[in-house]
Amino acid sequence: MIQQSYSVVRRSFSVNGVDVSYQIYTNNVASSSERLLLLHGAGVAGELTWSAIVEHLDHWGQILVPDLRGMGETRYLDGSESTFTVQEVCDDVVRLLDQLGWWRFDLGGYSFGGLIAMLLKQRNPSRVGQLYLLEPALLDRADINEVRSIRERYSEAAQHIRQQHDPSDGIRLFLDTIAPGRNRSDKTESMTISRLAERPLGFANALDSVTRSAHEVERDQLLEHLQHAELFAGGRSVRELHDHYLHLARQNTMVNYHEVKGTDHSLPYQKPRQIARLMNEARQRYTNS
Repeated sequence: MIQQSYSVVRRSFSVNGVDVSYQIYTNNVASSSERLLLLHGAGVAGELTWSAIVEHLDHWGQILVPDLRGMGETRYLDGSESTFTVQEVCDDVVRLLDQLGWWRFDLGGYSFGGLIAMLLKQRNPSRVGQLYLLEPALLDRADINEVRSIRERYSEAAQHIRQQHDPSDGIRLFLDTIAPGRNRSDKTESMTISRLAERPLGFANALDSVTRSAHEVERDQLLEHLQHAELFAGGRSVRELHDHYLHLARQNTMVNYHEVKGTDHSLPYQKPRQIARLMNEARQRYTNS
């Protein structure tokens, strides 16, 4: 439940054969008119990913949370679950921002949405202020060849999801790859699988789009645009991911690294209040710098 200081509206915008659903949260007591765009991960809706975090954000006057292709309430106009590329998802978001007249904003992205956020920053560096990345895709290892190898396992999971009547086995394969140190209690596992099975074909298409991007996107160029960036990682996530984030923060004075203890890759669902607090504090430092 969003706190009373926020009002929220849901709208849609048709672009490139897709009806993009989005929400705008307005903080009625914010002292700032700054704007924030938040992009969700593969297989889940924007509201489910970000609403518990938005509830505790106090800096931004408006927060935009769209559902990306294949997920949430965003649908192809022809009713299909078509494949897509990360560049097409990025195109959708840029067209939405242009439609709304959002020419300057801060930007947050989780997992799949983190990769889209980095692509947006690369395309439109002058439009993006501070960047918040929660375990963004393609940054989980320092060696890009190792990243590509791991992505093939994600595409194997996507193939299982497409071929089987019950997507659960494919989703478990995905979870075993991305979050081997996760909480495996029956309740938590069931809730996570249920969340990712809402639109299984859209989820599979998102996984494959990132696998293709691992071979097509010049990651070094994305890293060049990590300016005023906050990197968040779950404490239970693999050591190699933390090591890479530490290296990026030590190499670039405009990158900060935060370990969110007691969480795995599902950190926005597990510690929303803590992540919101860190985002608020980072934005205050950015404002004062």
